Amino acid sequence: MRVNARFEGEAEQQLDFLAEATGLGVSEVLRTSGQQHDAQVRAQRSAAASRIFRPSSGAAAVGAAASPAAARHSWPRAPMAEFATSAPAAGGPGPGTADSGLPPAIDPTPGWSPAYRAWQRFRRNRLGYGSLIVFCALVLLSLAAELISNDRPLLVRYEGQLYFPMLRDYPEKVFGGDFETPTDYLDPFIRERLAQGGNWAVYTLNPYGANTINYFAKYPNPAPPMRDNWLGTDDRGRDLLAQLIYGFRVSVLFALVLTFTGVLLGVLTGAIQGFFGGKVDLAFQRFIEIWSSMPELYLLIIFSAVFAPSVTLLLVLLSLFGWMGLSDYVRAEFLRNRQLDYVKAARALGVGNWQIIWRHILPNSLTPVVTFLPFRMSAAILSLTSLDFLGLGVPPGTPSLGELLSQGKNNIDAWWISLFTFGVLVLTLLLLTFMGDALRDALDPRKAER
Repeated sequence: MRVNARFEGEAEQQLDFLAEATGLGVSEVLRTSGQQHDAQVRAQRSAAASRIFRPSSGAAAVGAAASPAAARHSWPRAPMAEFATSAPAAGGPGPGTADSGLPPAIDPTPGWSPAYRAWQRFRRNRLGYGSLIVFCALVLLSLAAELISNDRPLLVRYEGQLYFPMLRDYPEKVFGGDFETPTDYLDPFIRERLAQGGNWAVYTLNPYGANTINYFAKYPNPAPPMRDNWLGTDDRGRDLLAQLIYGFRVSVLFALVLTFTGVLLGVLTGAIQGFFGGKVDLAFQRFIEIWSSMPELYLLIIFSAVFAPSVTLLLVLLSLFGWMGLSDYVRAEFLRNRQLDYVKAARALGVGNWQIIWRHILPNSLTPVVTFLPFRMSAAILSLTSLDFLGLGVPPGTPSLGELLSQGKNNIDAWWISLFTFGVLVLTLLLLTFMGDALRDALDPRKAER
C-alpha cells in the first residue's frame, strides 16, 4: 500500500508539472494522453494486420512487426514527448527551451560515442582540421622520400634489359663505363649512355639524395637556387630540397618516438601517484623535484663526449627528462577521479587496484594526455633542432634542420639556406599548434554543447 501511494503521489506531481508547463488543465492533459495512446494502439493493430495479410511486403512488414513491441514499452512516455514539442503557451517560454527548464525533446546526436562527438567538434574547427590534413600529407610524402628525391633512377632499361638501381648497386661497367665502382647516375657520360638508342631511365622528381654531392655543378658551393637545384645547395654541395625532405622526416619520426616514450612514462608515474596517494605520492613528488633539478644540457654534453653520437642516445637522454610535465596532469586527473562514485562502486565490488586504474580511471583521465600530444611533438622537434644547431644532436651526415640553420648562420650570404629551413620549421610548428588548439577545444567539456 505504501508503494502504491508513493507511485500515485509521483503521478500526481508529474501531471501537475505538465499542466503548469503547457498551460493546460489536468483533465486536458489526461485526455490528450489517452487520445495519443488510443492512436498508438490503432497503429499497432493495423501494423500487425498488414504483417499477417501482406507478408510479402519485405522490409516494411518487418519494421511494422517490430514497432508494436517497442511501442508497448515506450507509450507512457509519449505524452511527455508531445508536450515537450508542443507550441508554447501565450506569453510564456516554450517547453524544451533553455527558459522552460525542460530538457531538449530530441537528442541531435543519438547513439554517438563521446569520442565520435569530440571528433565531430574537431572537424568543425577548419583551421585545426586543415592543419591535420596538411601535416599528415607532409609526413606521408617524407616517408616516401626515396621515391621523390633520390640520386638513383627508379627504373633503367639498357640494351634490352631492365635494372632497378634503387634495390641493387650496379657497377659502372654495366652501363658502358670503365670501373667496377658503383654507378654515379649524375655523371654526364652515364646519362648520355642511358639516353642512346632504345635505352631509357625513369628518374625521381628531384634527382638528388640526402647526401648526394653534385661534382658536376656549374656554380661553387653554396650555390643559389637554379634549374638543377631548385632550392640551391648547402656549403657541402648537397641539394637543399633533399636535405629538407629527409631532415623533416628525421625530425617528425624522432618527435613521435620521444612523444610515445614520454606519454608512456608520464601516464604510468602519474597514475601511480594519483591513485595510491599518501606516502607513494609524497615519495614520487620528492623524486621528481630532485630529478628535474639536474642540468639536462650538461648531461647531454658529457654523454656526447663519452659515447659516440647517435639518435638512440638522444632518445634515451631526452626520454629520461621528458615525462615529468605530463605526469603532473595525469596525477591531478587521478586524484580527482578516484573520489568519484563509480570508483567507490568498483572497490565495493572487489575489483583490484590495477584493474580500476586501467579499465575505469585511465579512460576518463585521457583528456589532458591527448591534448598534450601536439605540443609535446613541437617541443621534441625544437629540442632536436636546438641540439643539432649546437652540434650535440644526430651524428654527422644525418639530415637535420638544426645543422642547416647552423650552416645558414655561418654563411650569411647564402640566404636561401636560412630562409627555406626556417620556413619548414615554422610551418611544422604552426601546424602542430593549430592541431593542439583545435584538439583542446574539442575535448573541452565547457564547449561541448556549443
